[in-house]
Amino acid sequence: MPDRAVATSTDTIKLDAFLKWAGVVGTGGAAKGCIQRGEVRVNGAVERRRGRLLCPGDRVQVLGETLRVVLRS
Repeated sequence: MPDRAVATSTDTIKLDAFLKWAGVVGTGGAAKGCIQRGEVRVNGAVERRRGRLLCPGDRVQVLGETLRVVLRS
């Protein structure tokens, strides 16, 4: 499955906010749960910090989908 580009309007975004922004989860609590259960990978590594800052080019894998962070131009 190809990456889905998700544009942000800032240089960085926190992982939990990114999951909500991308529409993967509906609430911050759902994002926190996915992250704490080890269901989220950032650039191939399991990430358990919901405050992890993402930058353009980072790839987030969650729930069978790969999301690529891009900066909105």
